[in-house]
Amino acid sequence: MTIEDFDAAVASRQHLPIESGALLRALWHDAVGDWDAAHRLAQDVESPDGAWVHAYLHRREGDIGNAHYWYRRANRAPQSGDLDAERRAIVVELLARA
Repeated sequence: MTIEDFDAAVASRQHLPIESGALLRALWHDAVGDWDAAHRLAQDVESPDGAWVHAYLHRREGDIGNAHYWYRRANRAPQSGDLDAERRAIVVELLARA
């Protein structure tokens, strides 16, 4: 999958296949406006990447204190820039490692 494939799936609201992994599916749900589904998927992934997605989601939610906790668990600096740009950066990095 490429970032263009991810963007096309978001634009068409076509669910990502299960083999895409929970974190990419979580970010897809976030991109289409389903924060609750995104959070459910991300909170079950116990890894630095899972913590990173979890941090981003709490930042999107506006819970900055909780977001900072998850950024620390992810060994990432807390973010404060554009949320969509952060989501895209996470997707690009996850895809690069897939």
